[in-house]
Amino acid sequence: MRKIFRELKSLDEVRRILESLTIDLGVEEIDILEAYNRVLAEDVYAKCDVPPFDRATMDGFAVKAEDTFLAEEDKPIKLKIVGSVKAGVIPSVEVERGCAVEISTGAVMPKGANAVVMVEYTTSKDNYVYIYKPVAPMENVASAGSDAMAGELIVRKGKVLSAREIGLIASAGVDRVKVFRRPRVAIISTGDEIVEVGNPLDGGKIYDVNLYTITSKVRECGCLAFSMGVVGDDYHEIKRTVENALKMCDIVITSGSTSAGLGDVIYRVFEELGDVLVHGIAVKPGKPTVIAKAKNKVLFGLPGYPVSALMIFEVIVAPFLRKLTGLREKRNVVKAVLQVKTYSDVGRREFRPVAVVKTDRFVVYPFTSYSGSVSTLAKADGFIEIPENVAFLEEGEEVDVILFGDYKPSDLVIIGSHCLGVDLLIELSGVDAKVINVGSTGGLLAVKRGEADLSGTHLLDESGVYNVPFIKRLGLKDVILVKGYEREQGFLVAKGNPKGIRSFKDLLREDVVFINRNPGSGTRVLIDMELRELAEKMGVSFEEVVKKIKGYDVEAKTHTAVAVAVLMGKADVGVGIRTVADRYGLDFIPLRPEEFDFVVRKDRLSKDSVRRFIETLRSEEFREAVKRLPGIRVSERTGETLEF
Repeated sequence: MRKIFRELKSLDEVRRILESLTIDLGVEEIDILEAYNRVLAEDVYAKCDVPPFDRATMDGFAVKAEDTFLAEEDKPIKLKIVGSVKAGVIPSVEVERGCAVEISTGAVMPKGANAVVMVEYTTSKDNYVYIYKPVAPMENVASAGSDAMAGELIVRKGKVLSAREIGLIASAGVDRVKVFRRPRVAIISTGDEIVEVGNPLDGGKIYDVNLYTITSKVRECGCLAFSMGVVGDDYHEIKRTVENALKMCDIVITSGSTSAGLGDVIYRVFEELGDVLVHGIAVKPGKPTVIAKAKNKVLFGLPGYPVSALMIFEVIVAPFLRKLTGLREKRNVVKAVLQVKTYSDVGRREFRPVAVVKTDRFVVYPFTSYSGSVSTLAKADGFIEIPENVAFLEEGEEVDVILFGDYKPSDLVIIGSHCLGVDLLIELSGVDAKVINVGSTGGLLAVKRGEADLSGTHLLDESGVYNVPFIKRLGLKDVILVKGYEREQGFLVAKGNPKGIRSFKDLLREDVVFINRNPGSGTRVLIDMELRELAEKMGVSFEEVVKKIKGYDVEAKTHTAVAVAVLMGKADVGVGIRTVADRYGLDFIPLRPEEFDFVVRKDRLSKDSVRRFIETLRSEEFREAVKRLPGIRVSERTGETLEF
């Protein structure tokens, strides 16, 4: 059974629908020890004065202020010490003119005293105190009721209780408060291919992600989260699980089984158990989202792709939950400059994950393919919103970035070409690194703009020289080139090379599908250089050659993406490094060795993370460890530097 989406609702329509929904959560009374981050359901009034007596706020001497008015640093006033008062004790002594009482912080002020001279401005000898600085009446004294008076309103209904409010409530003698009951939220993952973490992973299966990310986000919104586990794509099993969830919880959140190709199981379950309010939203990702109401309870059906599910939760579900719990909407938004021209589908509002880099301003690099990418969850710092009527955002355009949390800059920012050798260097150096793969050219430009500490690059010039000509051509100054390592580039093909691919000329065959690399990457430069040489030999133009190659316009951003495309049968061949061919069990046809180097800004050489990275590159530990990566080897020049 295939279910077609009803009329897609705009994001604004969905927000209006959710704004109109209410859930009566009720009120509960709890001990203030359990009240942190809870929302007050009624006003709190002080049971007593705070403080309940005049008390000293400093260690020193309780005095009559007028006795100190003539005190000077070189002419101290002499007063007789007639007793002492400690905190928690009712004083029995009285302060008269010409007298003083030694007093501790927090102690009850003795009768007759109206100020405290700090001990730092006194000396004592033979039962007399010498005072070197005058005090005003009530100086260093907290009056009874100065914080709050008995019966005074101290915290209002609706306040989210932090440590400060709880401390004030405790000081006023209140030990229990009434708070709104926290929403109980059930989380269900669906899909025949999903396996709970901790269980064996059979062929064709993947570990569940959404159960854990959504549960964490629900708790972040101040709700009680209840995991209902993983359920297969079976209508009756899903319905039974959702029914059980509705019995114990106020809100049910499912992920997966929402798309039309799966028979839209969640829609049918929600439709039978309540009223479907939303069936499809004009957004990307998240189009198949379903929202329903069952009596006094709300159901959300999120997409199965982890990034899609998280995006829809952030944009739609989280604000609804925060409204219920009384927590303020937590949206950290920063202005940033887009560093890559970004295309979008007109007609649907898009939420695009981005990596954020902080220099003298925020800049962002958008992810391209992301809905099904689990790694995007960890790499993305937030997302940008692209309106329905916008086809693309220009490079250099200012955008609002909604951060997933508080932004924490990484110790080391590496922007450039993708390589497993870089991953190994980061592991061995132990630095906290943000890695953004935009290709060698993009990396060099990021170093030039000051957005990256260093860049990995392997750009081959027509002269046969790697990287140096491009540093000069792009106008990079005040940088150094650190010689890295050599690695083998070649064709990645299926095991056994079933298409018999040996050269670039084979890419022109009708039965061969190619997968390309992104413009600006070193591998793409190599591919186009080889194809230009082929065109010259054939006596035709470069454009004529690439037109004959199936898949030339299909681009992957990493060597790993190329390998996976070949492994999954989406392409017959791509160009990549031997390391990934070996890792994914593919055959490798060598083309040429290449030089993978690092370009570093001179003004970043003093950073500890940069020093550790370069030291690791030069280390014996790296020389030994890199042997685990077939196709990558250090050379005699590894670690050498050239200045520009």
